[in-house]
Amino acid sequence: MARRSFIAAIAASLALAALAVAARAYAGQYHVYSCRTPAGESAPADGWGGSHSGPYTYAQNSCAQSGGALLAALGDEPARTANTDLATWTFAAPAGATIAAATLWRAGDADGGAAVNATYEFWFAGPRNLNDPQHAFGWCVGGAQCPSGLGDPSHPLGPENRVTAPSANLGPLLFVDASCVGESGFNCPTASGDPNAYAAAVYVYAADITLEQNAGPNASGVSGELASAASVKGSSAVAFSASDPGAGVYEAVFNVDGQVMQSSVVDDNGGRCRDAGQSADGRPAFLYVQPCQASVSVDVPFDTTRLSNGAHHLVVSVIDAAGNAAPVLDRQITVANPPPACAPGAAQGTSASAQGTLSAGWQGTRKPLLTSAYGRRQTIVGRLTGPGGAPMAGAQIELVAIPSGAGAVVALASPRTQADGRFSVRLPARLSSRKVCLSYRGAAPGATPALTRTLTLRVHAGIALRVSPRTASVGRSIHFRGRLLGGPVPASGKHLVLEARSPGSGWIEFKVVHTDARGRYHAAYRFKFAGPADYRFRVRSEVESGYPFAGGSSNVVRVRER
Repeated sequence: MARRSFIAAIAASLALAALAVAARAYAGQYHVYSCRTPAGESAPADGWGGSHSGPYTYAQNSCAQSGGALLAALGDEPARTANTDLATWTFAAPAGATIAAATLWRAGDADGGAAVNATYEFWFAGPRNLNDPQHAFGWCVGGAQCPSGLGDPSHPLGPENRVTAPSANLGPLLFVDASCVGESGFNCPTASGDPNAYAAAVYVYAADITLEQNAGPNASGVSGELASAASVKGSSAVAFSASDPGAGVYEAVFNVDGQVMQSSVVDDNGGRCRDAGQSADGRPAFLYVQPCQASVSVDVPFDTTRLSNGAHHLVVSVIDAAGNAAPVLDRQITVANPPPACAPGAAQGTSASAQGTLSAGWQGTRKPLLTSAYGRRQTIVGRLTGPGGAPMAGAQIELVAIPSGAGAVVALASPRTQADGRFSVRLPARLSSRKVCLSYRGAAPGATPALTRTLTLRVHAGIALRVSPRTASVGRSIHFRGRLLGGPVPASGKHLVLEARSPGSGWIEFKVVHTDARGRYHAAYRFKFAGPADYRFRVRSEVESGYPFAGGSSNVVRVRER
């Protein structure tokens, strides 16, 4: 039963993940991670401000330290009069934005206890900072109402520490408070705090806040070859200026004939304007409330060699960090790239002319197309003969490669034929998918190739996966980490699909994650149904424009649920 429930839960989340894959499907919203990311990495506390009043009252930020947190606390030293001493952390949405959702991971206590008409408390509040049922939630009231505190400080991101703000408490501000509360003139107890001598303390270890921005970007001053040239080739650019009143200008998106071909971060703002990934809903996530530049003037190149020659419908849009879009360019373009360095040869691997015959193929197969696992070295073998079939010895065979998704021609090692006219060349490991063009120019240096042959190498994407811990239980989370082994990875990252299966069942997708520009990814999954059960996990890469590899899968990792 537990196994079927787990797979059913994954199948349900798949429907959400499929929606998340659609580019910019959640226009107007983005995540901000505070203090820790969902994967447990340290993060700044941008957007938060601390304040405190009264003696021995603290609002401290230790997020940059290992195990750090935002702390709001009152020491147990002096007697305190109700409603006078207060420690507060406030998250403020930037101008033009509101808080659409908020999840916090916290632990705390009110060990100072209660006296007549006065008690130590901590609580969360929004959109106003009032300690009443209309605005406050997540209370811990000292004395009999919260004798053991809330949460588990030894597991900062554990499920017992998770608090979700009710929709009624969302707005421009979110508050975290610790105070002595009661009727005016009454005092809270003294000298009865926790082991840290805090009478009331709440630690916020992490926050995942979704901000909503309705106003979008604007673009102007559009120019460049892509905007005006009658025909384009090679790397062509569009230049424009853009501004955004909220989260800032994020990406330029190139859509050709209804398909997204390129997404480019226009200015990473010193690293702030980078999607941190790890969001479960596909929205972009950042570590700052205003991550990207408010205004930019950019010149963004587009590689037209990825398109077939002829007419195409090009639409360029500028996207802000919240996913709002504005048009930059919408026109018909004509692509007129010169043919590649060598033209395809005969279907059976032979190119013949009055100069002779060039045959070439992949070692181990007679087909001109070879599909390979990532990292595996492949060998090309062939033979060059002259008129009448006589072997041509000592002739140089030139090799160039055209990587998939990139127009640059790359020279490879050029072998010379042996006495019988045969040659072989072993390609480097860790290549991406590409066409390999072989040519023989004859005796005249610089002459047009007399004989040519084209082979195709299709390489599956290589992915590394680590899962920890390898044993878990209901309510506990496992964490996925890894990276794409081959590049180049698009500057905006690459989508990957997490899959799971139980023995005897097929693979089921349950989450879509997004890598960074170096191909690294992080994700987490919390078990919702009791075991025991045995599961297998893997990560799959699908074909995606801008990433020069065929689809591929990671290593499979086994996880046992107790």
